Amino acid sequence: MPGAVFQEPMSTMSLTTVLIAVAALLALAVVVVAVLILRDPVATRRRVESVFRRPERPARTAGDEQYYRPYWSR
Repeated sequence: MPGAVFQEPMSTMSLTTVLIAVAALLALAVVVVAVLILRDPVATRRRVESVFRRPERPARTAGDEQYYRPYWSR
C-alpha cells in the first residue's frame, strides 16, 4: 500500500526470559545464604537472635540532686 506507514513490532522480553532471570537470582541468593550459614553457624545464630532482641534502653541521667553528690552520703 503506497502511503501506509507500518510500524516495527515492539521487541519485548518474553515471559520465560524474565522467569529464568528471576530464578537465577533466587538460586544465587540461596547459595549465598547457604555459604554464610555453613561458614559460621554460631555467627548465623547470633544474627538471627539479634533481629528479635529488644533494643537497649537509653541511658538515664542521675538528676539534679545527684550532681557531685556521692551515693553513700545520703
